Amino acid sequence: MKKMITVMLLGIAIFTFAFSHPALAADAASGAKVFSANCASCHAGGKNLVKAEKSLKKDALDKYGLYSAEAIIAQVTNGKNAMPAFSKRLKPEQIENVAAYVLSQADKEWK
Repeated sequence: MKKMITVMLLGIAIFTFAFSHPALAADAASGAKVFSANCASCHAGGKNLVKAEKSLKKDALDKYGLYSAEAIIAQVTNGKNAMPAFSKRLKPEQIENVAAYVLSQADKEWK
């Protein structure tokens, strides 16, 4: 019985790791440079100069369903409303790095 439980737990662990999403190996420091060159003109200090209520502050990101790397990556890649798409200007890795930077800054309240 003990052996069967061990085998079942091992199977569950293998299944979980095989089908889970890999963590983003993003670099927030590199993202800061890309953000400064491409995003800061509208989003300096986490603000939004076009629509003030849609800032990059944690509460606003959460309110608008953007408080995740995946959501930020989609927004930056595809753009939306006044925000242009950056898919032709930035490489996917750069966009991932920007997402990591934005999340890290949001967690620190952009201080």
